[in-house]
Amino acid sequence: QVQLVESGGGLVQPGGSLRPSCAASGITLHIGTIGWFRQAPGKEREGVSCLSSSDSSKYYSESVKGRFTISRDNAKNTVYLQMNSLKPEDTAVYYCATEFYCKAHVSGSFFYTEPNYWGQGTQVTVSA
Repeated sequence: QVQLVESGGGLVQPGGSLRPSCAASGITLHIGTIGWFRQAPGKEREGVSCLSSSDSSKYYSESVKGRFTISRDNAKNTVYLQMNSLKPEDTAVYYCATEFYCKAHVSGSFFYTEPNYWGQGTQVTVSA
C-alpha cells in the first residue's frame, strides 16, 4: 500500500521560511517523478514544483521560482520543499504526489499529468 505523509507546515510571518517534508512508504520515490502541489480556498489546485525521474530536472511554477527548492533524500525516501521569502499568497494546503509526468512549459512554469498517488496535505499559513 502506497502512503505519502506530509509534515512541516505551519504558521509563519511574511518573509519567513518553512520546509515541509513528504515521507513515502510502499513506493520508492527516486524511481518516479515527485512533486508538490497546493490549493488555496476558493482556488484551483496549482502545481508548485516537480522533480522529473527521467533526467532529475527540477521545475517550478512562476509564482515560486527563485524562492522554493525541491529536494529528495533517497536514503530516507523523503522529499522536501524548502520555502523561503514566503508571502501571504503562498497560504494553501500543500500536497506531495508521485507517479506522474512533468516537463518544462513555454509559460515558464511546467506541464504535468495527473499523479497516481497523493498525500493528505499540510497547511501552510503566511500571516503577520
